[in-house]
Amino acid sequence: MELAYLLIAVVLIILLTTRFRVHPFIALLIISIGYGFIAGMPYETIVNAINGGFGNTLGKVGLIIFLGVIIGAFLEQTGGAFAIAEKVLSIIGKKRVTAAMGIIGYVVSIPVFADSGFLLLHPLNKSLSKGAKLSLAGTAVALGLGLLASHTLVPPTPGPIAAAGIIGADLGLVIGLGIPVSLVALFMAILFARKYASRTYIDPQGETKEEPKTVEVNQRPGALRSSIPILVPILLIILKSVLNPAGSEDKSELMAIIAFIGEPVIALLIGVFLCLLLPRKITYEMLSSSGWVGKAVKDAASIVLITGAGGIFGQILQDSGIATTLGATLSTWNIGILLPFVLAAALKTAQGSSTVALITTASILMPMMATLGFETDVQKALVVLSIGAGSSVISHANDSFFWVVTQLSGMKVNHGYRLFSLGTFVLGSSAALTVFLLYQFIG
Repeated sequence: MELAYLLIAVVLIILLTTRFRVHPFIALLIISIGYGFIAGMPYETIVNAINGGFGNTLGKVGLIIFLGVIIGAFLEQTGGAFAIAEKVLSIIGKKRVTAAMGIIGYVVSIPVFADSGFLLLHPLNKSLSKGAKLSLAGTAVALGLGLLASHTLVPPTPGPIAAAGIIGADLGLVIGLGIPVSLVALFMAILFARKYASRTYIDPQGETKEEPKTVEVNQRPGALRSSIPILVPILLIILKSVLNPAGSEDKSELMAIIAFIGEPVIALLIGVFLCLLLPRKITYEMLSSSGWVGKAVKDAASIVLITGAGGIFGQILQDSGIATTLGATLSTWNIGILLPFVLAAALKTAQGSSTVALITTASILMPMMATLGFETDVQKALVVLSIGAGSSVISHANDSFFWVVTQLSGMKVNHGYRLFSLGTFVLGSSAALTVFLLYQFIG
């Protein structure tokens, strides 16, 4: 019955947001509370899940969303985004923008959370799509899937590291096997974005019918200077991940500083300050509530609310116990290396978080590894990758990343399900099939 309740909840969210045009924030909030009642959760637990889900989600990505949108506003208003777009287009060619965004997303998301990476790269993606006269649907889906591929399959992202630690897999093997597995999945994801998602046209210039204001070429910052507010935060986050990873025993002052400036919120705040290098002349109007910053904050408010509501839905599902029920049921299935994939996919679809799916699945499987026949180092590494593949299937309304991708790229909710959610299925299934084939030869 719990699974039936979940399916009903998802269908109601789709109906409310598409057919009846209810704002996604209201739809998610109402359905979350309704699911809690139907699942028999105590009233106090429902209230705690609402507060905790909203607060925890926005505690992780709320400020990052605002800061990322402000950086995007400066790049757009100064013409810096166009400068970068023209430079990249001259290098890769107009026909390869979709593939380029998938690859860029893949590289960036190895050290950077997918949400943060999409927010950092969205202004560039929008400008490249505009310059190449492509639908934003195809390039945004490619970027989102590229970010998700490495986020779920390639350490040092927290999920795969945690899963490897719980299962006792060799991290070097996980990385060594994870890179080719994720690249195969990335190739299929880019193919999906180019051949299918791009058929749905979304104007990169948004819904406005007015002729967009363009900045004179001689007034624009150069491509290199325009890249600084994007590249510096990414490099700072990478620096922290490489030199001062989680659990590092180095407590020196230098490592403390690296850890501080490498936090996504601080790194993006530095990126906002670096945006002040872009305009030829800084004015107070740019930073005012009615200027560039004020407009960016207003634009980000809706995204933040919807993202927080997605966090509420995910928390309600976690606290209702559906993850435990699914885990207990699916762990009795005897389907070899595909069991970790199916279990992780069920948990991801049920509660929304890829990291939670990775950690929960690994925790369920850990005591059963020998019984299931997963004993060698290679087998354990492939189990981690099978879990990672499942943790990307399927991103939908209870996943904050789903709302970041759809809201920033201007997708309607039904488009989000048809393009991005289906894309995550292609991504995860491709990775799982690759793991299955590897297991037949080297497992």
